[in-house]
Amino acid sequence: MAPQNDEQSPRRIAIPPRAGVGLKPEHYRTILDTNPDIGFFEVHAENYMGAGGLPHRYLSRIRDNFPLSLHGVGLSIGADRSLDRDHLKRLSELIERYQPGLFSEHLAWSTHDTAYFDDLLPVPYTAETLSRVVSHIDEVQETLGRQMLLENPSTYLAFAESTYSEIDFIAEIVRRTGCGLLLDVNNVHVAATNQQWDPIRYVDEYPLAHVQEIHLAGYTREADEKGRTLLIDTHDRPVDEIVWGLYGHTITRLGPQPTLIEWDAKIPTWTELKAEAERAEAIMFAIGRKEQSRARFG
Repeated sequence: MAPQNDEQSPRRIAIPPRAGVGLKPEHYRTILDTNPDIGFFEVHAENYMGAGGLPHRYLSRIRDNFPLSLHGVGLSIGADRSLDRDHLKRLSELIERYQPGLFSEHLAWSTHDTAYFDDLLPVPYTAETLSRVVSHIDEVQETLGRQMLLENPSTYLAFAESTYSEIDFIAEIVRRTGCGLLLDVNNVHVAATNQQWDPIRYVDEYPLAHVQEIHLAGYTREADEKGRTLLIDTHDRPVDEIVWGLYGHTITRLGPQPTLIEWDAKIPTWTELKAEAERAEAIMFAIGRKEQSRARFG
């Protein structure tokens, strides 16, 4: 896929501090037919790395009318190997083609030798891993010519060899690379439950000044072999009430931020998905009005 020239490429449009949703093929026609009042759409980069075809035809039309955010799942930032240069080239061409307002990736790995895994796997928080992740992010940002946002992981256990806390590890990545952050609030709740953290404390101690986007999603409740609660980050159902509460706390600390509803399996109707975004936006603006009133009247 050859990158378009400057006359063909769209102008980059900033993502507004509103709620958006992941763009799914099931909703292409409804979106084009109804032109909904939605803050932005986000797509997985790897779904649009082909040269053309129907997905690009729809995405180009939707990009003409809505801000676009690009979310990668295949760079394998945390892998103990060099980045895939071909993958990075395709990503660069895609970004040149659509000029998304934001680009984000995961603090995870998904490759080993020539194998690619379906899961986003966690990394140990060590000096060696830190050096590798920093080097990879530097390469990505230099190649793309723009800032990347890094997403906090959903985790299920801790590595015995970790020498950093997750927050300190992420903060040091930001300090060394200048990358931005995507705060996935559902991931915070999932990891906090699985590892018995305090999610409120996690948010309060997070490097919030660098957060430029928030994700919300649904999870599945299961149990481990000892009968203890185990949450799985499945993205296949509505946002849980406890995550909505944590989101409200986050917005109180951060102010309005671009907020994405992730729903990647068991795709709902457009009406149900849009209702989730509307709820996020209602929370965001209600808290914003409350904070404005407090500042005005003390």
